[in-house]
Amino acid sequence: MIKILLADDHALLREGLRRSFESAGDTVLGEASTGEEALALAKALQPDVILMDLSMPVMDGIEATRRIRDEVPGARIAVLTMHDDIDKTRDAIAAGASAYMSKGTSFKDVRETVLRVVDGETVLSPALAGAMLTTANEHRANQDLLSDRQIEILQAIADGMSTKQAGRHLGITTKTVHNHLNAIYRKLDAQSLTHAVLSAVRLGIINLDNADDEDDE
Repeated sequence: MIKILLADDHALLREGLRRSFESAGDTVLGEASTGEEALALAKALQPDVILMDLSMPVMDGIEATRRIRDEVPGARIAVLTMHDDIDKTRDAIAAGASAYMSKGTSFKDVRETVLRVVDGETVLSPALAGAMLTTANEHRANQDLLSDRQIEILQAIADGMSTKQAGRHLGITTKTVHNHLNAIYRKLDAQSLTHAVLSAVRLGIINLDNADDEDDE
């Protein structure tokens, strides 16, 4: 028997899931219509599994998942949502979800997934798992567009350094920096330094989160 908390802002869906789980011999401890309610009930009821929607008012399912994993570490979370896309999947798994399913999933498969989650598994539908693998492979291919040194230069510039400062930071001459930048422009089909940086960010080669507050020399 599984102890379950249902978190979804659609009452009819919660009712259908409750009946199905109870018919299967499981216990639905409670129902939440917002992420904030899901967090409060998770702390109060200590369920084995929380079946979590992502699109809920007050606090969305991803933030609720993150908070629950921090505050109720024993609870496992299986996402059941309309959002069948890679970014949402990645965000939910990063927040601490153990499974990700679309609302088109049959109840039989939903319950089987919940059972696997209780056993400590992480479960994705074959379609989502394949799409995530494809995305990871594309990211690696994008990384291979530029050499490690070229990535270091672009990242330094994205962090706010001038070309001269980037050269000093990396222990190379400004002329070498510009030679690398010319190669980067060709590889990324960029017309300017700004264009090259933005293209590299879009492709996942560099990010804009590494800027520090240290004074430049």
